Amino acid sequence: MKPRQGGDAEVVRRDADLGASPAKHFDAPKKSLGGLDPEAAATLIAATTDVALVLDRHGVIRDLSFGSAEMSAEGYGSWIGQAWADVVTVESRPKVEALLREAAANSATRWRHVNHPSAKGADVPVLYSAIRVGKDGGMVVVGRDLRSVAALQQRLVAAQQSMERDYWRLRHVETRYRLLFEMSAEAVLIVDAATLRITEANPAAAELLEENVKRLVGRTFPEGFDTDSMQAIKALIGATRTAGRSDDLRVRLASGKREFLLAASLFRQENSAYFLVRLARQDAGASVDVVPKRKSAMLELVENAPDGFVVTDLTGRILTANRAFIDLAQIATEELVRGESLERWLGRPGVDLKVLTSNLRQHGSVQLYATTLLGEFGTSTEVEISAVAVPHAEEPCLGFTIRNVGRRLMADSRAGRELPRSVEQLTELVGRVSLKDLVRESTDLIERLCIEAALELTGDNRASAAEMLGLSRQSLYVKLRRYGLGDLAPEEEN
Repeated sequence: MKPRQGGDAEVVRRDADLGASPAKHFDAPKKSLGGLDPEAAATLIAATTDVALVLDRHGVIRDLSFGSAEMSAEGYGSWIGQAWADVVTVESRPKVEALLREAAANSATRWRHVNHPSAKGADVPVLYSAIRVGKDGGMVVVGRDLRSVAALQQRLVAAQQSMERDYWRLRHVETRYRLLFEMSAEAVLIVDAATLRITEANPAAAELLEENVKRLVGRTFPEGFDTDSMQAIKALIGATRTAGRSDDLRVRLASGKREFLLAASLFRQENSAYFLVRLARQDAGASVDVVPKRKSAMLELVENAPDGFVVTDLTGRILTANRAFIDLAQIATEELVRGESLERWLGRPGVDLKVLTSNLRQHGSVQLYATTLLGEFGTSTEVEISAVAVPHAEEPCLGFTIRNVGRRLMADSRAGRELPRSVEQLTELVGRVSLKDLVRESTDLIERLCIEAALELTGDNRASAAEMLGLSRQSLYVKLRRYGLGDLAPEEEN
């Protein structure tokens, strides 16, 4: 902290300019404080200051008091007998000498900032004022510890510097964004989600829409398109509010001269939401189907097939799904399942998807994997899943066909199936063998049936079967040897 400049008159004048009153002193100190003895005066001074020094007329410290625990902890009790100017830092000595001169001449001084050296590191800042007392030229010096104020000032400076750095960083980011936005060949519009007014448009968008940038800004979106396109765009905007993004939509200008592929995504900035609308040229003279007609018909059949069809990435996150899967999962729209893991709807979380993807990596396809599919509202449907991997496509993916077999299973259960012969034989033992032996036989039978079912579900993939059953691979091999299931290779025997 820098010392204030100017004399007392300047301080008073400045206070008057700010509407403040000059310092107020006691009107009758002899009457109100005349009964104060030295002990009471010392107690009063110590209680109202962080440090108090009693000096002789030569500026030597004869007594001292610390009202601050922090000052006491600095070990300054050895000052007694030393000149005040000798216990301050070099740059503070002229201030001490000035305080002593002013006190000797005027009996009171203005406050000055003085630093004391500290064995703990940084100097200790103290704000001092000196008062002449008695007829022998002695003085009392009172001080306020400024370390808390200095710490606050340092924090304020650090905060201001941090804000300045953030401000310039944001300015640089905004400059780069603005340059990229203006020079991008892709046509982009920024639309306010609340008012549907265009807030920004780049030159590429103005060129495609045959309009000036200044005229585009402020226009209500989607003005300028034909009637069918406007209705489709409004529906797309509504879907984007829910899902956060949209697929490409073919639209046409009101003049009928140009067609575009339009897509939108939602983003937030501060407390407002905006649509980022992208436009891609679709020349009327080059209206060649991207997908051949036969392939297009096949995609339409898949979309309307009664069995669920899902395409995921290699980790199982959904890229697209048909209407049948949306109904099985009890979801409102396809946008709500995109990006979600297929495992979210499978009946055995942590098992089914791992088994499927493991077999797809090894064999490339899976057939008739039995499990359940859980809807969002708690329904459970028995399903069979067939899957195929396409790892070498431009975008590697996995395809899953999901068939509802609940009705077929119900019909089979109504028709009735004979119990396994081993179960019939087991029940015939009741009354002829002990319950302990009967329970052991039942446990072995159930264990064998479960292992056989797991091997059947996984296509005899023993690693996947062990994971499904919650066993280690070695434990599964032990049980396979015990029940004589399958042929074990010599390395698996060990």
